[in-house]
Amino acid sequence: MGINDERDIEANLQIGPTDKGMVRLFVEAGSAEIPMDFEPEEAEEIAEEIMAAARAARARK
Repeated sequence: MGINDERDIEANLQIGPTDKGMVRLFVEAGSAEIPMDFEPEEAEEIAEEIMAAARAARARK
């Protein structure tokens, strides 16, 4: 199982701030709920990684 392996799984992703000053990524798939909290600086690093991946994916089209 890897990042290039396709799956037929439907999931919901929510992103927002918490009342404790964290950034939460909340993934819900079936009966699984995964809350992931990050410091704002960590969230910015993740956002930069997502943007880099989007640029790389766009370049492959």
